[in-house]
Amino acid sequence: MKLVFTFLCAGAVLFMLRVLIALLRESKNLSPRPLTIYFAKFIPVQRRGELIVMNSKNYAQKSAVGSGKRAALAVIAAALLTLPLHGQHTPNAPGDTSVSPKPQTSTATPQSEQEIVQELAAMKKRIEQLELALKQHEAAEQPTTVVHTAKATAPPPPSTPAVSAAPTEAEAVLPQESPSGKQPKEAPFAFADWTWLNGNARTKTPAFDSKFFTPEIRADVDYIYDLNHPKDDTIGGSSEVFRSNEVQVTQLGVGGDFHFDNVRARVMTQFGMYSTTTPRNDASPARGQWDLADAYRYVSEAYGGYHFDALHGINVDAGIFVSYIGLFSYYNFDNWAYQPSYVSSNTPWFFNGVRVQIFPTAHLKIEPWFVNGWQSYGRFNGRPGVGGQILWRPNGWLSVLGNQYALGEDALNTPGRVRYHTDDSVEMKYYDHPERLLDKAAFSLTGDMGCEHGGGVSCDTNSRKGPKQDFLGFMLYNRLWFHKDLYGFTLGGGKINNPGRYLVLLPPINGATATSGTNYFTENPGDPYKAWDASATFDYMPSQYITFRWEFDHRASNVPYFSGSGGITPPGGNTGAPGSTVPGWSPDLMKDENRFDLAILVKF
Repeated sequence: MKLVFTFLCAGAVLFMLRVLIALLRESKNLSPRPLTIYFAKFIPVQRRGELIVMNSKNYAQKSAVGSGKRAALAVIAAALLTLPLHGQHTPNAPGDTSVSPKPQTSTATPQSEQEIVQELAAMKKRIEQLELALKQHEAAEQPTTVVHTAKATAPPPPSTPAVSAAPTEAEAVLPQESPSGKQPKEAPFAFADWTWLNGNARTKTPAFDSKFFTPEIRADVDYIYDLNHPKDDTIGGSSEVFRSNEVQVTQLGVGGDFHFDNVRARVMTQFGMYSTTTPRNDASPARGQWDLADAYRYVSEAYGGYHFDALHGINVDAGIFVSYIGLFSYYNFDNWAYQPSYVSSNTPWFFNGVRVQIFPTAHLKIEPWFVNGWQSYGRFNGRPGVGGQILWRPNGWLSVLGNQYALGEDALNTPGRVRYHTDDSVEMKYYDHPERLLDKAAFSLTGDMGCEHGGGVSCDTNSRKGPKQDFLGFMLYNRLWFHKDLYGFTLGGGKINNPGRYLVLLPPINGATATSGTNYFTENPGDPYKAWDASATFDYMPSQYITFRWEFDHRASNVPYFSGSGGITPPGGNTGAPGSTVPGWSPDLMKDENRFDLAILVKF
């Protein structure tokens, strides 16, 4: 009986050994197709994601190795089980009363049993060798995981179609799938890097971000050296430059974007010169009560809205939002020049109303407006204004922008005088070689036309309805970037013709505002005004968050308009009502102005 069990165990060991050898051969012949799995995290506005590449070949080999190890252990266990059988099968004990089976003939001899034991020992040694080979094989095939960092391609939610750079570090990213299994639509304008645009911030990544809030801080500090040397240090005729020979905080903005569950909001403050100079150019607070100028004085942007997941995105916002009529941004950090030409400086920086941003494709935005008026906190008369913007970017080097405004009655206390305006721009990056000293070049061209009719003026020509009152202007800028965008150099300028002066910025003579007006510089129908300018700007940009700017500006007009050496403030300060006539005094106005602008611009 002992020999029978011995042969059975030996057969089992041989069978397991055969299985083990087959598994080893199979593991050597494994050549599975590598399965590459990508995990990418995309967050709107210049976030960062991780791309993880996993090699499934190692997993298949590891599985085969594990199976071989388990088979080897089973063989060892079976071999060891044969040894106790010799001790367990003993003759009946002396007290055993059971009947012994009949003796059976056997041809086995003690010599054959010894051979079986030696064979089992050899098998055990062979199994140990196989285990060692398996361990060496496993060590040679360690699993590899490659992690790449990929820049996000999505812009800030369409609320702020400011856009980041396209991914360059990752070779491939599988498109994400929505919970319904459908591929999500491409984010608007996320297919290219738009930081080269005039009027668009050049920051590619936010200094800080979270799921709920993206903060933003801006600082604009300047020193202006006016070659006219006005003795009261007052500069007029600009919406960006206000004082001479002094360090001034033009704007300090603190705020940011809130975004959660498709609900959006944005707030940005304006402390410094902007909190005084921007409200004084709006005459609408003079109509009615509650002092709208003071209510909004320290706010440049304040709106809330909702994002709808339709088309490539739809945003509905209400409140104060910036206007890009005239291409340049309200914030000088975003612009190629510190002092924009008249086409930009004299047109609206903001609107107070409702806008709907519709993105039919990733290359197109259609944005209708319903607003209180032309850069106004309230209405000037009984009719609001309407308008809209169309922005088309077919590729990464061309941007086409059109702004239209109509139907607003925007002359204070003059009902029936209706304003129309069209503002159209094209920007083109015509040179892009990051590896060279001159690494980038682009230009922008803007043309504006507009007019007013009714209320004693005519839109197209002098007629019995009144004198011609229209606006015609253009501006052209060319910018060069050097040494991987460390330096920038811009040349530009423009020209306007605005009979009736309804878009001319009123000089603050004796404290004059858009509401008060002044007899020292009238804005009556038919009053002529033509002006032109040119500028040269040099930028040093050691970080994406700061710009050191030096600029020279030449500005001129066909009538005395700019502050002369005598200044535009009466002796002893403002006298009487704002803009009123002071007996025996008159402002010193000149037809041209030359100045140097030095500024430090910061944006986080």
